[in-house]
Amino acid sequence: MTAPQDRKDDGGVPVPVTPAGASSTAPAEYPPASPAGRGMFGNQGSGDVSGFGGLVRQRRTIEDAPRPYGGYFDEVRDALEEAYPDFADAVEKVVVDRGELTLHIRSERIAEVCQVMRDDMALRFELCSSVSGVDYLGADARRLHVVYQLTSMTYRRTVRLEAAVSVEDPHLPSVTSIYPTADWQEREAYDMFGIVFDGHPNLTRILMPDDWEGHPQRKDYPLGGVPVEYKGAEIPPPDRRRSYQ
Repeated sequence: MTAPQDRKDDGGVPVPVTPAGASSTAPAEYPPASPAGRGMFGNQGSGDVSGFGGLVRQRRTIEDAPRPYGGYFDEVRDALEEAYPDFADAVEKVVVDRGELTLHIRSERIAEVCQVMRDDMALRFELCSSVSGVDYLGADARRLHVVYQLTSMTYRRTVRLEAAVSVEDPHLPSVTSIYPTADWQEREAYDMFGIVFDGHPNLTRILMPDDWEGHPQRKDYPLGGVPVEYKGAEIPPPDRRRSYQ
């Protein structure tokens, strides 16, 4: 993409000019970290040309949902509470949002809860279809969350488990011995977020090179990349792109 051009009155020779609104220091050598929940590519002004720079997300307080929850959600909660004696200590809160049931579990208890969720005859969540990481930078002191999507093929039900750890102590038990499908998924969460799953049989990077430093999906990880050629033009990596104010 070339800069906008003005034409001289004598002959119409194009003369490049600085685009209106561009930062005088663009392209930035290293983008500043943007506040959590606002902007893209380190933008601090009114918005970049993508239109996302001015986006401000409204944070909601996630609290215990009142009972009855509706549907099968009450049955799942009651069955887990009956089958797991340490329910009150292990379950931090129960959230129903957007038609989905989420049990927030203390990180050190996540494997115990998964074992009960799989084996109890009233629950029978036989499949863990997903283990993924989330970084709630600026919103939670335990900013790294792990989300487990469980499915009961017996009762045709789904439920989410969520456990939170801090950057300073990002450890929680692996569930690979309970759900073998979690093997590579836990490796990806480790690679991208630096979450350590104690007891995993082979917790190594799965996407990035073995000697890579840092965890790219943490929100304070710097942007980077390589330039890409496209039909004769070169698109710079994100950390070298112009910053619009």
